[in-house]
Amino acid sequence: MKIIKWSAGILIIAIALILAIAYALPNEYKVSRSVQIHSTPAKIFPLIATPREWKNWSVWNQRDPNMKMEFSGPESGTNAAWEWKSASQGNGGMKLSHASPFREIDYELHFEGMGKPSTGSFLLEAQPDGTKVTWKMEGSSEGNFMMKLFAPFMDKMVGPDFEAGLSNLKKFAEKN
Repeated sequence: MKIIKWSAGILIIAIALILAIAYALPNEYKVSRSVQIHSTPAKIFPLIATPREWKNWSVWNQRDPNMKMEFSGPESGTNAAWEWKSASQGNGGMKLSHASPFREIDYELHFEGMGKPSTGSFLLEAQPDGTKVTWKMEGSSEGNFMMKLFAPFMDKMVGPDFEAGLSNLKKFAEKN
């Protein structure tokens, strides 16, 4: 009987400790990666601003070729959107909230069960030898305990996907 009470006490302390650590973790997360592409912003922009083009360079689409996608809104630019269902990449959607031709694309990204959507952007900066493309994403885990546990690790979790996606974008843009 003493062992059961002692074990229950340790379990309660462990849960309280996990909750205290989670409470102390930051709510906000940010991920940012850049790549230099030897191509013009005019050539790169449509590859990002057109949701159907993402399958050519996005890591997530390439990981699950059976991903089911539904497109809505305009074909490209502001309000172009898509939803996906994927056994390996999760279910979610993205909507381009603003597009400044050849310069910037802002988006909102959501995943089922992950709480508040993330926001992000692609910034295209013309350079003497091509275009610097910066992919950013930020969000808040506020109100979602599980997401709060992941927030401090988002850069390490999502950053490599951004790097791989930008590398694919670079190869695709420079080839075409």
